[in-house]
Amino acid sequence: MSDADATVALDECDRAILNAFQGGFPVVERPFEPAAHALSERGIEVTGEELLERIRLLDENGMLSRFGVLIDAEAIGGTATLVAMHAPEERFDEIAEQVNAHREVAHNYERDHPHLNMWFVVSVADDEDVERVLGEIEEETGQETYNLPKQQEFRVEAKFLLDGPVSDGDLDLSHRGPTVEPSGRTSLTPAERDLVIELQGGLPLTETPYADVAEAVGAEVEWVIETVDRFLAEGKVRRVGVVPNHYSLGYTENGMTVWDVPDGLVSTVGPAIADLEFVTHCYERPRHEGVWPYNFFAMTHGRSVEESERRIEQVRERMEEFFAVGKDDWDTLFSTRILKKTGIRMDERAAANTDEVPNE
Repeated sequence: MSDADATVALDECDRAILNAFQGGFPVVERPFEPAAHALSERGIEVTGEELLERIRLLDENGMLSRFGVLIDAEAIGGTATLVAMHAPEERFDEIAEQVNAHREVAHNYERDHPHLNMWFVVSVADDEDVERVLGEIEEETGQETYNLPKQQEFRVEAKFLLDGPVSDGDLDLSHRGPTVEPSGRTSLTPAERDLVIELQGGLPLTETPYADVAEAVGAEVEWVIETVDRFLAEGKVRRVGVVPNHYSLGYTENGMTVWDVPDGLVSTVGPAIADLEFVTHCYERPRHEGVWPYNFFAMTHGRSVEESERRIEQVRERMEEFFAVGKDDWDTLFSTRILKKTGIRMDERAAANTDEVPNE
């Protein structure tokens, strides 16, 4: 299978970098040398200096959303929820502007559904803030919102791999950092909060990114490295590496498949669907009687309509192994327009989960 035209300019080394380092980049003071050495062991000859420059160029050319630490916002603190609503065609842009004006709205997409055509994520410090934000949106727009909080998570692993070297994306160098033990705490210290806020925008593309972060937060580089490694062990950080711009890599078909799974089967079906390598997000969410009959979401991405349709069919076939899927038991909502995409705000969520007195 060939990649989309958007990636034809990527050479073998670029493709190897994008595949290899979507997770597991070393957390050491000078990470590019060991990362380059690991690529060389896979037959891709590159120096640490060359690797740094290539990642800089991939970033500048729009192939990356960023480079750095992928934080698990839920583990840091606060809450996020998916919300659906109907925006009448004649008022769609007006309502989108009203919704997007809320800083708590991180992502907003137009999706091709006959009724629920606007889907956005609200990220806040606590559940009461969700109710407040949705109440304000309903009052401003005159439209009802449908809250779809996550009830079970089966997979969140948005890797976008290309044809080429390290195509399985299995190069994990996270063990190169210091050995640390989880703290057993769910809350943050003030220093950890400051580190999270500094890291959320990505790592500096320099030879010593962690030292630069340490300088920015007024800490020792050894503490920054140990804390990032501990966050990995605790699940506060999902991974460290390149975060591709999947649209630039040709993954333009974003299909949110939704399913009416019998309640007693959700916990069995979830892991089976999550096991499909092309499923990037997989959750149980609530139904809304009379409006939204689906309780299971599985996100797929494809580089063409044909590839996307094949992947959706594979999800349906896997579902059929557990129950008879009727034509009214599922749907696919493709995104037709990105209305807002600013990323999850960590500052208020981290602050709400911070102890006033350091307890390290």
